[in-house]
Amino acid sequence: MPIIAYLSASITSAKDFDAATQVTVNGAPAQGAWYFQKSAIYAGYPIEAHYRPAEFWPAHAEVAMNLDTKGKSGGAGLVYDNSLTLDMKTGPANVGKVDGKTLRMVVTSDGKQVFDFPVSLGKASTPTFNGTKVVMEKKAVERMVGDGYDEQVPWSVRVTNSGEYVHSASWNGGNIGQRSTSHGCTNLTEANAKAYFDFAQVGDPITYTNTGGPTMPTWDGYGDWNVPWNTWQAGGAVPAN
Repeated sequence: MPIIAYLSASITSAKDFDAATQVTVNGAPAQGAWYFQKSAIYAGYPIEAHYRPAEFWPAHAEVAMNLDTKGKSGGAGLVYDNSLTLDMKTGPANVGKVDGKTLRMVVTSDGKQVFDFPVSLGKASTPTFNGTKVVMEKKAVERMVGDGYDEQVPWSVRVTNSGEYVHSASWNGGNIGQRSTSHGCTNLTEANAKAYFDFAQVGDPITYTNTGGPTMPTWDGYGDWNVPWNTWQAGGAVPAN
């Protein structure tokens, strides 16, 4: 997951914000960058700034941020009224890969394979997004409502704001591993869905390929890893200075 700072005004310059940022991973400089985008998450916070390194955060690491922005400029007429610090730790490198061509979901932890599951993805009219998604939340039972369905779905792991999950789909058992027929979610057998639900942690990445769909939008959850690094470094809605 990225580090996210929510800003109560639409800054026009990121120069001082960037200069005030110090991030270390296990005591060494992180060599990351900020990317700014419009936000609708919190009323009164129109801009959110996302910080990440070029590649995934390393596993089993200690991350520390010092954002010494108080009193510095956010552009003409704008001054930051606070400084922030953050300390966090990463867990094991739980990395998922889902291939729409083979209809398999392979999951590794610290480089060792732990799962290889058959899946059913989104049908042609409701394709699953390609790209890297990040586990956002887990619910033992999630109510899913859409065109022609209203279901209580067990072992649901959310990966987009718009409603993509990795979840149990006992009603679709004949298609799992054979063809893609879902509304965009990643369908697993009940046993496999329970195993992944118990294993997955918020922040785990899953990269999807060959789904037939577009790339997951940056704003639809944590789509940060779908932005090329050169584009990311340019700063997004507030260009790097």
